[in-house]
Amino acid sequence: MLGSATDAEDVLQESYLRWSAVDPAAVEHPRAYLVRVVTRQSLNHLRAAKARREEYVGTWLPEPIRTAPEVSEDVILNESVSMAMMLVLETLNPAERAVFVLHDVFGYTHGEIAASIGKTEVTVRQIAHRARRHVHARRRRFEPDSEATREIVQRFLLATTTGEVQSLMDLLAPDVVQVSDGGGKVSAARHPITGRAEVARYVLGVARTSVSATTRIEQATYNGMPAARSLTDGELDWLLAFEIHDGRITGLYVMRNPDKMHRADAVHPLNRGERQPWKP
Repeated sequence: MLGSATDAEDVLQESYLRWSAVDPAAVEHPRAYLVRVVTRQSLNHLRAAKARREEYVGTWLPEPIRTAPEVSEDVILNESVSMAMMLVLETLNPAERAVFVLHDVFGYTHGEIAASIGKTEVTVRQIAHRARRHVHARRRRFEPDSEATREIVQRFLLATTTGEVQSLMDLLAPDVVQVSDGGGKVSAARHPITGRAEVARYVLGVARTSVSATTRIEQATYNGMPAARSLTDGELDWLLAFEIHDGRITGLYVMRNPDKMHRADAVHPLNRGERQPWKP
């Protein structure tokens, strides 16, 4: 819902403090209460984050989360944490984002969501319809991390390190888009780059200047997507998540902002668990 592991931890901390101040015996449905508290705290954070996004230098990307391979087997969860979907969610207002995530990702009913965000069920249905239409019009299809997509990533890395222009072009979709996030703190493209030739030219230029004898590039899984990470002298330089569809790379998401990579080595299983229904 937040696109930030840091903000998510803050919300959980605030929600825990509120829960610890409540007599559990007085709460008839603890899960409903906790969902309501976490949702409303998330909404507060989303509204505060809007101003920070407007001042951000360059393109903003959500924090990369190193996900366990089994996340890719959960189609709904896998897509919901992808870079592509997180960017689409950024275009929703806070209420639309909360309703979409709670209903379409976690399966809560409109009535349950209404109790969580303090609106009527009719209003929530309208918000859900509007958010779903918005998301479906902008969502990009991609294939989750798999043996096939990892092979494509391997071929991409080989082509970029050897400078094989045609091999690289063959892997890119005609309308491929590359988005970089340096946060104004390190060198990165300030605006998205679109088109096979333009992306290939940029990628090869970066590879020539950033890869050295002490650079190690390894494959990983981030946000449920196939990815690569570069380490120089053991320090993480950048992360690159791949959006792949029909055997071609349709999106490249490059994270270079050091403030967003401090959790990049921690693996998050993102297990939803079994949701027990509750009545508001």
